[in-house]
Order: sequence, then structure tokens, then C-alpha cells
Amino acid sequence: MKLTIDRLGHLGDAIAMGPSGQIFVAQMLPGEEVEGDLQGDRLLDTRIVTPSPDRVRPPCPHARTCGGCLMQHATDDFVARWKEGVVVSALAGQGIEAVVRPILTSPSRSRRRATLAGRRTKGGALIGFHARGSDVLVAIPHCQLLHPDLMAAFPALEALVVIGGSRKAELSLTVTRSLAGPDVLVTGGKPLDAQLRLELARVAEAHGLSRLTWSEETVALRASPMQRIGRALVSPPPGAFLQATDHGQAALIGCVVEAVGKAARITDLFAGVGTFALPLAERAEIHAVEGDKAMMAALDKGWRQAEGLKRIVSETRDLFRRPLEPDEFKGVDAAVIDPPRAGAEAQTATLAAARVPVIAAMSCNPVTFARDAKTLLSAGYRLDWVQPVDQFRWSAHVELAARFSLFNMSGN
Repeated sequence: MKLTIDRLGHLGDAIAMGPSGQIFVAQMLPGEEVEGDLQGDRLLDTRIVTPSPDRVRPPCPHARTCGGCLMQHATDDFVARWKEGVVVSALAGQGIEAVVRPILTSPSRSRRRATLAGRRTKGGALIGFHARGSDVLVAIPHCQLLHPDLMAAFPALEALVVIGGSRKAELSLTVTRSLAGPDVLVTGGKPLDAQLRLELARVAEAHGLSRLTWSEETVALRASPMQRIGRALVSPPPGAFLQATDHGQAALIGCVVEAVGKAARITDLFAGVGTFALPLAERAEIHAVEGDKAMMAALDKGWRQAEGLKRIVSETRDLFRRPLEPDEFKGVDAAVIDPPRAGAEAQTATLAAARVPVIAAMSCNPVTFARDAKTLLSAGYRLDWVQPVDQFRWSAHVELAARFSLFNMSGN
């Protein structure tokens, strides 16, 4: 069957119109004429008849087999336009028009955090990502996505898999770049005993890991795996959420600082380890709220040990089950909200009722962002701007920051 690609879906699959409806085609671009075998709603064993001018040679030799990146066959300009379009389309789905700024994209080889899979082999260990839609594990020795410091940690990861893995099951290895060396969390390995603890600690020492956590137990701590956030140094709990790249974190912080302006009292919702609370505390008092007790403790310790920061009051609270009520925003000049992919429907509703003058909102899901944005707009807010941010280069993932303000407020 021969088809012409019409567009890309929000997950990166190319879509063409066939006799019976939509047909999905992997790793193709709009305008391309392709041939292949139709199986259900997918075109397989494809061949490009007419390539798009936006098609390029993938920069990574693993692009055809590894499922870590989906869009290396397209120009950077095309991917940027497509991701901006995903944001615009999500907003349009809620009837929202907004000023959408040009996307800010992290450079290649800048991911400071990744979750890899590992499996023991006859000759040692295999570390990598899965092929797309498959349990096949692909080695990635020339990965163009991960920071060189993460790539340098692969020998340590291989040693961990050999010691603590089995040939029947995969291990999950989350490795994070820190100021003190790689911070590694392993799940799915053998149960800990005295001998395994000793061997794992030796690997951590030999390879310079800052911290090694096996399932829920920290088995080695050579040095606290510090992250610099503004003026503070923070040691996140094992596996805690961090922005994927330093570039992306700096871009989002810049957006938040711009959005809140000269606000003197700020509430930071879903504060994590203080990605926004700590930089904002350089000139404002902060009420930081997060559901994870360990992350709140890390934020609080980082604030107390930093110099020149205004007061941060930390509160551990499940904002899905018990969102802050309108009266708890009394006297607050601005709010920052950075929920997970599900968004924050309940918290957004109480935030809208509180009529906080300015809201800086982050999201890793444009669809749930648009849903929550509609709630704010219906309550009298305006959406001043939206800034897409791409920390997950060559993927279908896109994040954003935005500023909301009340119609009757002049703004900061």
C-alpha cells in the first residue's frame, strides 16, 4: 500500500488517511510518500518513496533500534514547530488562545538523570533502553541524549547488574548526575544480605558513586549527592524528582522569576526539593507545600544551610486529597504550581477562588494544563503567555511554563 503522510500525532507517530480511516506509521514525517504492508491500523515494513525536506540523518547510531528517542529523523526546527503545535492544539481543545513563545530546547548530551534497564548476560551485563514497544534491550554506548557524566557511570552500572542481577529478570537503574558523583537507585535486584551489601559498597567506592540505594535501602554513601539550586545545595532523597536537564531547570526558573515579578509572599505548590522555592527565596518569603515528607526535609535543610535567603516555611501535605483552601492564600502575592502529569484540578479550583493576583504554572502535560487553565480563565484570570520547554530532546514529551494574572491587576 502506498500512502502520503498527513500529520504527526501528539505521541510522534505519523498519520495518513487510508480507505477505512487513520493509519499510523512509525518514524515518518508529514508530506512523505511511503509504501508498506497494512496490518490493522498500522503500516509496517515501510519504505520511503518521497522523503520530506525536514528529514535528516539521525545524529545517534542507535536511533533505529533504541526506543529512547523518537524524532531524530527530523530537523531540530521541525521538532520545535511540532512541539509548539502540540501546546497550541491542547489549548485550542479547551477553546483557549494564547501567546505561545518559541520553545526552549535543551542541547544534546545534557540529560542529567535517566532510568535505564540492565540485564545479566553470559559475558557480563547489558545496559540500555528498550526498543520502542518491545522488551528487547538495546545497548547505547554512543548515546547522544545522556550527559557524558552519566555515560561514564555505565561501567559501575554494569558491575552492579553482574553482582546483584539475574539472567531471568531486568533491573531498573535510575542514575542522576550530582556534584559529588553519580547517584544511583536500583530496583528489581537480588534481596540484600551481608555479602551483597559488602560487594555493592565496594562497587560504589571503586567507581566513585556518591550514593547507592538498593531498593529502599541506602547501601553506600560516599558523599551527599548535592544539587545546586540557586544559592542552596540540596541532597534529594533517592529517586526524587528533578528537572531532566540543567538547561531546562534554568529555563523554568527564569520563567517563574519573570512571572512572579516583585511578589513578596509566594506559595509554592508541589514544591518538590525546592526547584522554584529556593531561587525565589532570594527576594521573597515562601510557603512551600509538597506531599513527600523526604523531599520537604531536603528542601528545608538546603534552605537552612544556605546564606542570604528569606524565610521558607515547609509543609508536607497531599494536595490532591487536601488542597490549600482559599483562606490559606490570604496575603499571598503570587502562587507557583508545578503538578505531575495528572494536573491539579482540585487545587486549581481553590486557587482560582482565592484570587491570588499572579500564578506561575508549570506543566509536563499540555492537555491537563489546558484543562486547569480553563478553570482559571473562567474565574477571571487572563493567560499572559505560555513558554514551551523541551528537556526531552527528540521525544514526544514537551513541558511548559505560563503566567496567569487577574484582569483587574496591573501585574508586576
